Amino acid sequence: MRPEATTAQTIARRDPAVVMRLSRLGSFHQSRLSFMRILTRRMTRENWTFSRPVFAFDARGVGHAVYCAHTPDRTYSLIAFGHDLPPEDRSDRVIATRWDSTFTLFDGVPDAADIARLRKNIPLQEAGRVSAKELSVSRANRSVRLWDHVVSCLAAGEQPAQAEVDRVGYLMRTTAVYGSGKLGAADREMIADRPECAAPFQIEMLSVFLTRNYVRDLVQHMASLKGGAATVTLDAEIARSLGIGNSTGLGMAPFLINHPMLLNNWIAAREEAIAIVRNLPRANPAEAQTFRALLGRARVSAERWQSAHPLQINKLRQLRGDLRALADHVAQADLRTGHPWDRLYRWAEDTLGEDAQECLASLLMEPYGALVDPLADRMSDQNSAAFRIDGTMRVGELRAILARAYGWALDTDWTQQQHCARAWYVSAEKLEPRLGERFEEPIAPYEQPLAPGRDAAALAGALQSMDGDAPLAGFLLAHPEHRHSVRRAQIVARAPYAEIRDNTIGSELMPIDMLRCKLSFFGATHFDPRSDRWVRICMFGNAPYPEELAGTQADDWSYPPAHEAGA
Repeated sequence: MRPEATTAQTIARRDPAVVMRLSRLGSFHQSRLSFMRILTRRMTRENWTFSRPVFAFDARGVGHAVYCAHTPDRTYSLIAFGHDLPPEDRSDRVIATRWDSTFTLFDGVPDAADIARLRKNIPLQEAGRVSAKELSVSRANRSVRLWDHVVSCLAAGEQPAQAEVDRVGYLMRTTAVYGSGKLGAADREMIADRPECAAPFQIEMLSVFLTRNYVRDLVQHMASLKGGAATVTLDAEIARSLGIGNSTGLGMAPFLINHPMLLNNWIAAREEAIAIVRNLPRANPAEAQTFRALLGRARVSAERWQSAHPLQINKLRQLRGDLRALADHVAQADLRTGHPWDRLYRWAEDTLGEDAQECLASLLMEPYGALVDPLADRMSDQNSAAFRIDGTMRVGELRAILARAYGWALDTDWTQQQHCARAWYVSAEKLEPRLGERFEEPIAPYEQPLAPGRDAAALAGALQSMDGDAPLAGFLLAHPEHRHSVRRAQIVARAPYAEIRDNTIGSELMPIDMLRCKLSFFGATHFDPRSDRWVRICMFGNAPYPEELAGTQADDWSYPPAHEAGA
């Protein structure tokens, strides 16, 4: 470990009042602490091996395959089923009932009976039945235009056009990857003590990683059946640039509100990493060069990032301009001494927009894996005691917590319609979260408790007449309707990044900010909002394939290859 890492910190983690605003959370980028990169580092470090014992598909892509990931202690198997999906049935909406491919990640190696059982159930997704042997359930649709382009080109003996590949970025996109007990699959508690599952969402990330391998194999197989001897193999560099797409909507947004301790642990680890780097008194030439090279690659990524949504178009325009300004500044900056990373961050804070600031925050971590990567061990939530209400806490102490963590909410006039214009509810059809207009639809009776700011203000109002020295137990006996707000306030008192410090039911709410925050921790790139309520992304773009992991030395695959940035 670098000697500087042991010196006393003088620069603290950033204030939650700054970090936990929705506009900033909605500007996060992937980083070394993203779950995809945590997974690929482990696979490389532990020399995981991979096999494909079954691959049986016809020219339409109908059939099944098994992809095995062998860890030092056990095996996980992705079982993939391919289907002949009519174009009129292809939909990314959660209410869809048919898909091009469906998957499950199986705990172990499936036998013939397992395959037969799962063939009857996995294609049905929510309507099927799965067991504790299944760790995740997922589905995906082809990006039809690019899929057909790649198949046709390879079959004709040609490589697909790079411009077409870059425009989309993936051959298939998932519409859901369910784990942690969803649909009857194994609960997280059943596997949480396994080292490879210690970080969040590792099972889901492994499922997507193996799905990407399946997609490459299937498109090559279909091209070979079409073109015969004339078919060429998809160029390795083009294949590597292709990720797995994902369409994510409102169903994901409430996660950040419903899991405050987990949210805190993710943000706290990221903020700790940023603070550690900002506190380094100097950077050696190799570290400075790594940063400069990755900044160039981040600029290439921003140029390739496409969106048709007006909001994202404007964000991309500013991001690209800000990254140019950052590169110009870095070219003249001395990164060797005088706490260079803190100086650079403070310059960005004064000069650049939030998107570029958060891109820089991720880039600052890149040269310092030895300092940053161990923080991944802190990102799961193992502290169930944090959810137990302390009835002995005095009313005055709770008032102070509310003022400190929910000051913005206490200053909001919740009688104004614009501040409570929306209401979260659960759809009867798919049991998925939805967001409606409170004063235009009869949904208020079905509202979910997803407005912690408004509820904290109501709690503060109810406490006004209470004796500050009185214990909370008496108050809660008389006012049990405030238990959930007391619990959240006590959580945020010990976990400062547990609460979004913004209005989650106001007329100006952009739910995609919550989606991007969570997806950035997954490691997603190229966020492409299709409305204020759903977004398309790319996962594992530029990542090594299983057979390439052993030869991979760097953990920087989330950025385009170095030669494309002139590095």
